[in-house]
Amino acid sequence: MASPTIELRGAVFVDQMQPQFAATIATNSDGFFPVAGESAFWLEVKPGIVINRLMDVALKSCAVSPGALVTERSYGTLEVHSADQGMVRQAGALILKAAGVTADDALAPNLMTSETIRKISDHHAMMINRTRAGMLVLGGDTLYTLEVNPAVYVVLAANEAEKASPVRIVGLGAEGAVGRLRLAGSDAEIDEAVKAVTRALAGVRGRANAGTD
Repeated sequence: MASPTIELRGAVFVDQMQPQFAATIATNSDGFFPVAGESAFWLEVKPGIVINRLMDVALKSCAVSPGALVTERSYGTLEVHSADQGMVRQAGALILKAAGVTADDALAPNLMTSETIRKISDHHAMMINRTRAGMLVLGGDTLYTLEVNPAVYVVLAANEAEKASPVRIVGLGAEGAVGRLRLAGSDAEIDEAVKAVTRALAGVRGRANAGTD
């Protein structure tokens, strides 16, 4: 039987995982935990189940560790990481080749929501903390929320935000129809992080994205 045609939704190379980013990803990982300083390659494709074949190619050819292998409705997401940045880049190249695509075949990011909420209330903070996937948000903090499609681009946004500013990553979800990010900090910290997020996503090349998925 012929292999299915693969649609590349997004591919992200993370050059150096920041401490909070790595810890948040590890908290929700079913695979081998990444640590700060490692490099990572993320991929989102359709149909989702083909990530098993693509992961197999990477693990048999490169000294990388698998951190994510997730099928979510129509899409599949995988992640591999290593302290050797060159090895991660090679794994990413082999995965794309096995999928029959290039990085430029990915969808461009569709920024669906990008909002800054100043000085949130104590009760609002506690509601967020009940379902957080990262650090705590406190009353009086400024909160930033991001929603992007395809979901995989949220990992780039989160890591670049932490590089640029001492914000707290409160929530991070990178699978499914959209990726979601919550950041907390002071007004100045959030403003600096938002600039980094905007730069990072604006720098991603790809196909036109109507954002209907």
